[in-house]
Amino acid sequence: MQTLTFVFSFYFSLSTAFYFHVGEREEKCIIEDIPSDTLITGTFKIQQWDIHRQDFLESAPGLGMFVTVRTYNDEVLLSTLYGPQGRFYFTSHSPGEHIICLESNSTRLVSFGGSKLRIHLEIRVGQHDLDAAIAQAKDKVNEVSFKLEHLIEQIEQIVKEQNYQRDREENFRMISEDTNGNVLWWAFAQTLIFISIGIFQMKYLKDFFIAKKLV
Repeated sequence: MQTLTFVFSFYFSLSTAFYFHVGEREEKCIIEDIPSDTLITGTFKIQQWDIHRQDFLESAPGLGMFVTVRTYNDEVLLSTLYGPQGRFYFTSHSPGEHIICLESNSTRLVSFGGSKLRIHLEIRVGQHDLDAAIAQAKDKVNEVSFKLEHLIEQIEQIVKEQNYQRDREENFRMISEDTNGNVLWWAFAQTLIFISIGIFQMKYLKDFFIAKKLV
């Protein structure tokens, strides 16, 4: 069965929430640029198009979502089948772009041309679930403590992101300087080649005219 792949690229952010439409057995991928040793949390929910109601149903029984996460070096960090809604986690081992792909696993309506699905997806970068921690808090002191820890975690993640972007900017600047230097040397080499060819042609013509006794 043919699988269509669409790739979306997102700049690094602490939280990204959106939805998109796919057909059954159609794969869509997003790209997240992530620092190393960063926790990624993804939450998704599938809604299925109802042709009678002309709307998306809140639940999609019988459908599942296959989630695959890999790096550009083809290292697979996650490959798991979930239900119609769920949450997945993974931790980046190295900085760079990570590809998150989602594909429904149902073949129930493929013979009828497939069914249109709406996928709600939220990607959290470097954040733990604050609501779950607060729910476990027994008093206001623990609740404030959890919120404070969550705030500190967000600050640390922002600092990590800034350091990562600073390293990328430095690498890009070094590549740009090397490229500009190579272009300059190539232009200088071209100039020397043209001058050498001109001198050789002038000397050749001079010798030719002297040999023919034209000068």
